[in-house]
Amino acid sequence: MAYTTIKNSGVNFKSKPYMGNQSTLSITGVGFQPDLVWLKKRGNTSDHYLTDAVRGVTKTFYANLTNGESTVAAGLTAFGADGFSIGADTGINQDTQTQMSWSWKAGGGAGSANTDGTINTTSTSVNTTNGFSISKFTGNSTSGATVGHGLGAVPACVWIKRLDNNDGMVVYHNIMGNTKHLKTDRDNAEATGTAYWNDTSPTSSVVTLGNDTGVNTGTYVMYAWAEKRGYSKFGGFTGNGNADGSFVYTGFKPGLVICKRRNGAAHWIMNDTERSGAGVGGYNPAVRLYPNLNNAEESTGEIDLLSNGFKARTTNDNQNGSSDTYIYMAWAAQPLVGDNPATAR
Repeated sequence: MAYTTIKNSGVNFKSKPYMGNQSTLSITGVGFQPDLVWLKKRGNTSDHYLTDAVRGVTKTFYANLTNGESTVAAGLTAFGADGFSIGADTGINQDTQTQMSWSWKAGGGAGSANTDGTINTTSTSVNTTNGFSISKFTGNSTSGATVGHGLGAVPACVWIKRLDNNDGMVVYHNIMGNTKHLKTDRDNAEATGTAYWNDTSPTSSVVTLGNDTGVNTGTYVMYAWAEKRGYSKFGGFTGNGNADGSFVYTGFKPGLVICKRRNGAAHWIMNDTERSGAGVGGYNPAVRLYPNLNNAEESTGEIDLLSNGFKARTTNDNQNGSSDTYIYMAWAAQPLVGDNPATAR
């Protein structure tokens, strides 16, 4: 049996930089028609723009803000067979500035209603092969309500963002469990609250909600990921506070790693294989961005992206504080393929 059923991650996920022209611009070379695109300017301050095919083009919210959904006419204007098109919005298309994109493939297009839960989704776009779905739904303010995700497997990670009012994007992660949550717009430690997941873990068909305004009183978009061996990994690690940091085995070379400290305040961190920097001590890491801030990228990186995982190269508590606990989310740039995980490549 192959170590992964996804031997080409490039048709499911892609990190890709592009040069802005402050006019209409088509970004190609993604390798597939994306259903979720995350955009961020590299060299200057700008918000983190997220647009997906279920909500539709020009519909954007910001990972680093509590703001509800906005219509950005000059934002992402089309999903194409090999990428996407954008308008002249300077937050994602400043002239002569390098911007960054991260693209995921779901089911293609707007999808269809899912009726597996007590709340029917307006639409769900699902890809069971790569374990990713996008759903839009309207909450009912009832604790214990459920929403179908369509994956046919238990999600390891779920993001929910309120669209019709101000609230930060809420994150469920299997390592934190069903009593904890984080929000992408802040650096806070994980918080405990029954009102988010109703102390109930997702199943292979539904996500259970509490009655908090962040997940179940308005209109929402939900991104759900089930782990796929050799392609995606959602796990945790404990820092050692040493520049020769902990090694985290993912089973593939990561194309994108998002980390967050759990037990104390620290920024969210994004590292990918497409943004190289001086590194710490001459290592290979990507320069980092902060999903909870509009900051330009840092000039150095603090993590090695390796052929089978990643390794912290810092004592900074954002990524490797002594005895600090972290969650991570990782998607492959290069899947690890073979019959034996010990020898796969």
